Amino acid sequence: MQNNIIIINGPNINLLGDRDKSIYGSETYEDLLNRCKFEASKIKINIEFYQSNIEGELVNKIQESRNIFDGMIINAAAFTHTSVAIRDSLSLFKKPSIELHISNIYKREEFRQKSLISDVVTGIICGLGTNGYILAINSIYEMIKNGNK
Repeated sequence: MQNNIIIINGPNINLLGDRDKSIYGSETYEDLLNRCKFEASKIKINIEFYQSNIEGELVNKIQESRNIFDGMIINAAAFTHTSVAIRDSLSLFKKPSIELHISNIYKREEFRQKSLISDVVTGIICGLGTNGYILAINSIYEMIKNGNK
């Protein structure tokens, strides 16, 4: 078991710490990456991060990941609610995958309450702030270890 996972982040996640702190908290993107790397090192997972504000770049990265990574955590951000292309590329990733949201999308605007990707991922974490990333790392590790898809 290789335990290689990718964490893919969509639009505006790179601006953590600058965005609405009442929704997204004050932790910066760099702080989040460092915390995730530390957590992953404790359980011997290799993680790679990718962030883009461009839909096609996210689709390309998801497609490339199929043959490289054992699992995926994706915070597609706003594209969660609009991108059939991201949904279709995720449906081809036949390994454990977790949809992640910092905020509880079901307590937000009506248009944010619909996810186009939920039915093609293994699990969903939302509303736990950036701590959701740590939960996702530990969860994806268990799914890979147990052979869950």
